[in-house]
Amino acid sequence: MTTSAKTARPRPTPQDAALRALAAPIRRPLSRAGSLSALAELIWAAQSALVAWCIDGLVSPGHFAPTPLMAAAGFLALVVLRAFLERLSTAMAQRAANGLVAETRARLIDRAARLDARARRPAPAELASLAAEKTAMLAPWAARYAPAMTRVRIVPLVLIAMTAWFSWAAAVVLLVAGPLIPVFMALVGIAAKESSERQMAEVGTLNTLLVDRIAALADLRLLGAETRAAESLASASDRLRERTMRVLAIAFLSSTVLELFSAIGVAMVAVYTGFVLLGEIHFGTWGVPLSTGAGVFILMIAPEFFQPLRDLAAAWHDRASAMAVADEIAATEATIAGSGEILGPGATAPSLPRAPFIWWGLRVRPGPGAAPLSLPDGGVAPGEALGISGPSGAGKTTLLSTLAGLIHPEAGEIRWGETLLDAGTADAIRAGIGWLPQSPRFVDAPLAEALTLGREGDLTAALAAAQAEDIVAALPGGLQAHLGDLGGGVSGGEARRLMIARAIHSQAALVLADEPTSDLDPETAAAVLSGLMTLKARGAALIVASHDPAVLAAMDRVIAVEGETAR
Repeated sequence: MTTSAKTARPRPTPQDAALRALAAPIRRPLSRAGSLSALAELIWAAQSALVAWCIDGLVSPGHFAPTPLMAAAGFLALVVLRAFLERLSTAMAQRAANGLVAETRARLIDRAARLDARARRPAPAELASLAAEKTAMLAPWAARYAPAMTRVRIVPLVLIAMTAWFSWAAAVVLLVAGPLIPVFMALVGIAAKESSERQMAEVGTLNTLLVDRIAALADLRLLGAETRAAESLASASDRLRERTMRVLAIAFLSSTVLELFSAIGVAMVAVYTGFVLLGEIHFGTWGVPLSTGAGVFILMIAPEFFQPLRDLAAAWHDRASAMAVADEIAATEATIAGSGEILGPGATAPSLPRAPFIWWGLRVRPGPGAAPLSLPDGGVAPGEALGISGPSGAGKTTLLSTLAGLIHPEAGEIRWGETLLDAGTADAIRAGIGWLPQSPRFVDAPLAEALTLGREGDLTAALAAAQAEDIVAALPGGLQAHLGDLGGGVSGGEARRLMIARAIHSQAALVLADEPTSDLDPETAAAVLSGLMTLKARGAALIVASHDPAVLAAMDRVIAVEGETAR
């Protein structure tokens, strides 16, 4: 191939490239499914030839031809074979489509779950919408559009060659009418792509708005703003409905126009063949009159010439939707890739024996593009409590996240005894850490499961040690209650005491607590601090970041984070 030819080849658009990258693992199964589908459609040519041969024998006795009974038996046998191939092709394409959706979802969720603590992560509602609703739109493209594209590349060319064998004029009619369908598909595709992108954006907006309104439901009721919130949701729903109807309208109108062109093409072939057989037209063949059998054969395969093009047109909006989704997935994955990941794969690992936990020389960027901070050296032994003080924004939370392996430091070392915290040991070290964030989080499961996380142990004793039995007793359903990931149904102080119960139950060797008493009344703060001291008395090491003088006074030692920029 010459250099000019290479230069002339159109480059795929970013959306095309993103969709091809997503579909790379299933390219072979889709190719095989498309080839089987094309073979199934070409069986119609054999069925048409059998019927035409039989009719030709009936019209012109003396020619060798199958009897009607033989032709019917052969036709039915080919019907069974075609149905088998179509079923096999459809099942293969659907399996590939389901695999594509499942793999894409799993990769998105896994990578988003492993983002480090500084990441500019996608909003949970946007990620949920992308992984659930939008990713599912890849399936119709893989199951319908990709096999249809393979059929378009094979079936029309074979049928037009068969038609040209008997009549070049009929082949010319097909050659003229056939390309009009792809031309109009390309024109329709521009509008379909834009409408699909707007629809995908509206789906994400509606999901984000819904999650935000649910999270703020209590505040909205207190402020009397439920009506305005409902109106905003209704308005967003109406916009999504309008976007969806536009996509459907484009798909319907494009199918109507393309059906018209295919009908005109079949009609022109039928008119030409009829006049030739009647003797009114004497051109278009290769010097040999068109026989009845040849005419019947051409008439029977003409609609099948357009069928792959019609199937492709019907699935064209699937391609537009899949391209919009693939482009959004690529953008989300690029954001995740540029944000950094936690240390370790996040797999289950046995915890290490209790040992001193020490660190030195840590230098960390608190956010993408931010200047690196130098964090103070420190360490804590089993059964010891270390306080971390410092003004807001100095880097206390950043230090705790770094010690847990949730942020990758640019310099310095963290050791659990003699074990260096790195990608290979992070999961084993984290298995011995209890994490008490400033905003507690639960898994969306019964409370007993959210506290035990599948570990064996005495949950009742852990609740008693954390002074949390009354919290559970007050919940409808007790340990079977669902609090959701935000801890709905309990106060902030109650949620933190439940977190302490979880740490006690897990027998954590090291507990990292971030502002455990912030925004709590003195009585509740004292209960939370008492729970932390219970952990210490059981031999756990504590590292507590706090502004609370009472908390810092209860620590054995305190180090200050000054928020100094590294040089």
